Amino acid sequence: MAGAGAAAGLQMRAGAAQGKLKIGIGTYSYHGLSMEAMIVQLQALRIQEIEMSRGEFMLLSHPGEERFRGARTLFDKAGIRCVSYYAATIHDEQELDLAIRFAKLLGAGNITGDATGVPLLKQIDEKCTQAGLSFGIHNHFFKTKFAYESPEDVLRALSGLSKTVGATVDVGQFASCGYDTVDAVRKLGPYLKMVHLKDIAASGAEDNVLLGQGIAKIPEVMRELHKLKFGGLVAIEYEKEGPVEADLRKEVAFARSLA
Repeated sequence: MAGAGAAAGLQMRAGAAQGKLKIGIGTYSYHGLSMEAMIVQLQALRIQEIEMSRGEFMLLSHPGEERFRGARTLFDKAGIRCVSYYAATIHDEQELDLAIRFAKLLGAGNITGDATGVPLLKQIDEKCTQAGLSFGIHNHFFKTKFAYESPEDVLRALSGLSKTVGATVDVGQFASCGYDTVDAVRKLGPYLKMVHLKDIAASGAEDNVLLGQGIAKIPEVMRELHKLKFGGLVAIEYEKEGPVEADLRKEVAFARSLA
């Protein structure tokens, strides 16, 4: 099974030769809606691939398997494929085993999250490889120091790991941390598992704005992804409270215009 994780990563790139970037949605964007209402929105937008990132599915919420089975049933009926599971922070081997189990229940080939420390990252590498999954380290902005704030932080974490483990680049979070998003995508390009497409009003905070209206250089990021021939999912994330349906229609249209 040594190459299983690498194979999963390669599958994420399948279809790159077609020239179009694959636009999907991170489901946290619809966290204010029920699962059923969210699926209505996804179908209306003709979204066929998503990352499961709703809070009630993250490890920190201690979800049970039935939640994942129920979601899988809804997605299968709607013709929507969950390509990645956002686990958030993995603290120990027990949580890692749960993340792998939940990803498989969703039919996902990738897990997005983070884990501090070389020993746990090596466990993630070994166990995801055995399970035939890939893992993307997610960069994040916090008011306090975070282990994966910069592209260099992620690159250091990947040192010594197999191709099973790579990067889930959140361009909005890199912008929040004050880093150039195009440079980040270029540096992490060989390790990309998927991309979170998000725009930010200004560095030092997480004030989401519509794609193209902030500092995240979204058109330039999309051009860089084209140069990389990236075939994985480019998942739109829009972290706003209140009704978001109209804004997400604009987000999807804008992203598709650059795909």
